[in-house]
Amino acid sequence: MKKIIVAITGASGSVYAVDLLKKLKSRPDVEVHGVVSRWAWENLRLETSLTQEEVIALMDVYYEEENLGAAIASGSFLTDGMVIVPASMKTVAGIAHGFSETLIGRAADVILKEQRRLVIVPRETPLSVIHLENLTKLARLGVVIAPPMPAFYTQPQTISDLVSRQTDRLLDLLGLPQADAVRWQGEEK
Repeated sequence: MKKIIVAITGASGSVYAVDLLKKLKSRPDVEVHGVVSRWAWENLRLETSLTQEEVIALMDVYYEEENLGAAIASGSFLTDGMVIVPASMKTVAGIAHGFSETLIGRAADVILKEQRRLVIVPRETPLSVIHLENLTKLARLGVVIAPPMPAFYTQPQTISDLVSRQTDRLLDLLGLPQADAVRWQGEEK
């Protein structure tokens, strides 16, 4: 069984997290360890119709943001990766500078020091030089930076299609490809 940490921060774009959690929940080969920041709860309320209980039900194990004694705060707890979706620039800055004030920052710090897969989905626009420098620093450390940029070659018909394509890519990056993911098949010339 693969253990994946899903962290949700206070940036807009909580729909990506919900879609990813739903896809992971449907997989019996994955155990999801989740943590949600205080401001992420507010965005989930504003951007979705889900209650806290419904979001937590999409996770196998849920940790409070302040719980620095959680299993995912230790390198001895084996995980197969972590995705932060969406990732606020505050969270990105904290990780880039080793500031582990919350469980999300501490879990990301552990993933980095243990050289495991960390995928960050930054949600901010435009990006300042500070944002770009922090993201570049993380990329140099091996973090996968995967901003939610829609691909239109699949001819999405709905916002849900756009969100789904992004979360399918996140699953690919975590080594968990979706069998029904829409993929480019190339063109015959």
